[in-house]
Amino acid sequence: MGSPDFAVPTLDALVAAGHDVVAAYCQPPRSAGRGKALRPTAVQGRAEALGIAVRSPVSLKNAAAQAEFAAFDPDVAVVAAYGLILPQPILDAPPFGCLNVHGSLLPRWRGAAPVQRAIMAGDEVTGVTIMQIEAGLDTGPMLLTREVRINRKTAGQLADEIAQVGAAAMVEVLAKLNALPLITQPEDGVTYAAKIAKTEARIDWTRPATELERLVQGLAPFPGAWFEISEERIKLLGAEAVGGSGTPGRVIDDKMTVACGDGALRPVLLQRAGRSPISLDEFLRGFPVAQGMMLA
Repeated sequence: MGSPDFAVPTLDALVAAGHDVVAAYCQPPRSAGRGKALRPTAVQGRAEALGIAVRSPVSLKNAAAQAEFAAFDPDVAVVAAYGLILPQPILDAPPFGCLNVHGSLLPRWRGAAPVQRAIMAGDEVTGVTIMQIEAGLDTGPMLLTREVRINRKTAGQLADEIAQVGAAAMVEVLAKLNALPLITQPEDGVTYAAKIAKTEARIDWTRPATELERLVQGLAPFPGAWFEISEERIKLLGAEAVGGSGTPGRVIDDKMTVACGDGALRPVLLQRAGRSPISLDEFLRGFPVAQGMMLA
């Protein structure tokens, strides 16, 4: 049970380990692109290529969807970024329950955006928790954890690494399912990884440069932190905090270094609307930014 690219390594790992994947549940196809054509999720595409039955209900709250799920007679449901709430009848159907690949070291960063929040908070280490799903928000007991160091990775890079580590961890759990104890999450250290709001993506130059560097990393490649220059919105997909001072938002050198509330931020990777990401040097060749300009 999963939908985006993050879940595909787990599906592949289950198949490679010889498990009988009786069905793949994912969110329904959604319209995308200029033509608004329906686009299936990454998991649906991969499952169909593997010859696995696909189900994409809008909800699992109705009796018919729950009966169809139970009819597959699964021993266990493996969940990775599915995106739908699993009601109690779904949780109760498999004898070994529903096991989730969660992208943090629980109880830190329960919720929708654990990878992004870990980066934005300045955590040095995050990881994967294989947990049993219960009614609460990522509150269920844990079976296995694996650490992953952040090391200035973007959210996209970190999510890719966590997806691979999580896939291997899930296979390990399934191999020892009868022997692994369920560990209750500690009450200390609980934090919540709220969904990324659109308003968070706009860069506020009055904030410290170190915070803005983490914001850029945490929102890359999507949705992307952004600012405006000459009324054009520019995404900033890579940046580094450097020394410097001045009025927040003012460009202080010929390398587009921008003064912040504390320190300065130097762009590394930028993207204009409708174009591909490019390096700072490439950007400045096509879009000169003079020292002294103010960015909004």
